[in-house]
Amino acid sequence: MLQGEPYSAFGKELSAERQYAKNLLHEFNALPPDKVKEREKIIKDLLGGTGKRFFLEPPFRCDYGYNIVIGENFFSNYNCTILDCAAVTIGNDVLFAPNVSLFTAGHPIHHEPRTKQYEYAFPITIGHRVWIGGNVVINPGVTIGDNSVIGSGSVVTRDIPANVVAVGNPCRVMRDITEDDRQYYFRKLKF
Repeated sequence: MLQGEPYSAFGKELSAERQYAKNLLHEFNALPPDKVKEREKIIKDLLGGTGKRFFLEPPFRCDYGYNIVIGENFFSNYNCTILDCAAVTIGNDVLFAPNVSLFTAGHPIHHEPRTKQYEYAFPITIGHRVWIGGNVVINPGVTIGDNSVIGSGSVVTRDIPANVVAVGNPCRVMRDITEDDRQYYFRKLKF
């Protein structure tokens, strides 16, 4: 699975590992809103690595957890889903809006291997200081470069370079981020 080779997700070992993650996530998602420290501990126990400061707004879902590493000052809003059948690496100071989905897992296009329940998985890497807008889907094997912004509703099927604004389905680079952007936010409103 971690080598990008076809695998069956329904074997005893992988099924048990997903069940373990589901139990932790059930506990995480059911905690009262003021139990922040308890939620942090569950995430630290579940994920492969975290920075000292991070916040995941429940509900959060993942397959295994141990394939996810989040950097310092990571924030994820409601309904984040990460299918981590391959490594997911998220840099420092990254923001996820609501309903962001990262899918390292995929299924064969041809029906024969798909009906035999084979899957594959390719890693996802998100650089430092990236902002992912609401309802974005990031597909297997994608890398997003440092400082980039992915617009709401985008479906990211290919790598996105650093320092750009990218939007759409499929997601494409719209423009570079420039010094002018330091003075403005959303459609040239000064702050």
